[in-house]
Amino acid sequence: MSVINLKKKLELFNELWTPKIISETNGQLVKLAKLKGEFVWHNHANEDELFYIVKGELLLKFKDREVQLREGDLYVVPKGEDHLPIAEEECWVMLIEPKGTKHTGEVYFEGTVEEKKQDWI
Repeated sequence: MSVINLKKKLELFNELWTPKIISETNGQLVKLAKLKGEFVWHNHANEDELFYIVKGELLLKFKDREVQLREGDLYVVPKGEDHLPIAEEECWVMLIEPKGTKHTGEVYFEGTVEEKKQDWI
C-alpha cells in the first residue's frame, strides 16, 4: 500500500457523478467523485454512505431536512434514507461504502454507474 493524495487523484479525471475507486478496506470501497448540479433522489436500503468533502460544498436534501457540507466536513447518510445530493459548483468528494453498493440504490436513470464499470485510479 502506498500513500494516496486525494487532490492529486481527483485531478486525474473530469467525469461528473462517476465515482472512481482508490482503495478497499474490510469490504468497504473508498471512492472519489466530482459532483456538479443536481443528482437524483435515491437511497441505499442496506448500506450507510459516508461523504467527505475534499473541495467545494455539497447540499444533501432529505425528505425532512437539509444538510450543508463544506470542505473538510464528513457526513454519513444512514441506510434506507432518501437523499438528493446537489452541488451548485464543482465539488470533490470521497465516499466510503460497502462493496456492492449500487450507485443510485434501486433508482436507475441515465447517470447510474454500475460498480463493475467504476475505474480504479
